[in-house]
Amino acid sequence: MLKVNVEKYIKIIITIIVSILFISCEDNSQDVDEFNLAFNTRLVEDSNGYYHLTLDRTKWQTLHRVSGTVSVGEYGVNNFWVEWESNLYWYLGDTLGYVVNRYINQQGVYVSVDTSYMVGFNGQEVPTSNSISYSNSYGELNNMIAPVKSMVGDTMKLNANWFDGNKDFHIVLD
Repeated sequence: MLKVNVEKYIKIIITIIVSILFISCEDNSQDVDEFNLAFNTRLVEDSNGYYHLTLDRTKWQTLHRVSGTVSVGEYGVNNFWVEWESNLYWYLGDTLGYVVNRYINQQGVYVSVDTSYMVGFNGQEVPTSNSISYSNSYGELNNMIAPVKSMVGDTMKLNANWFDGNKDFHIVLD
C-alpha cells in the first residue's frame, strides 16, 4: 500500500513539473515597439507641413480638438498617457468674469438679486492646450487646444510626448 501512494505522489510531482515548464515557456510580455500611435489634427496641412486653424473672431477663444489612437496590433490600448505642451500662453486681466445670483419668484420669473465679480486673477498665465490625455478602452485619446483671438498670425507649436516618443505639430492661427 505504501508503494501505491509513492507512485501516486511521483505522478503528481511529474505533472506539476511538466505544467510549470509549459506555463513558464509562454511569453506574455508586450514589446514597447508594438505600440502604434496615429494623430488626427482635423486641420488642413499645407505643402510645408504646417496645419491651419481659422480662429473665430467673434469669440475670445477658439476651441479645437486634436485626436489620436494608440494600438497594439488591432487592439486599442487603454490608459495610454500622452503629455501635451504648447508654446503659446495668454494672461488673465483683473477680472475673470462674474456670477449673477438669481432665483425664480412666485410668478415664475427669474429675478437677479446680486452680481459678484471674480477679481484678483490679474497676470495668471493660461495655457492654450490641455496638459495630459489618457486613451480610452478603444485606444482613442483627445486633447483640446484653445488659442485666443489676439494670437491671429502666430504659429502654435503643439508637442505630444509619451514614454518613448514625441511628435510636434505646427499650427498657423489664421
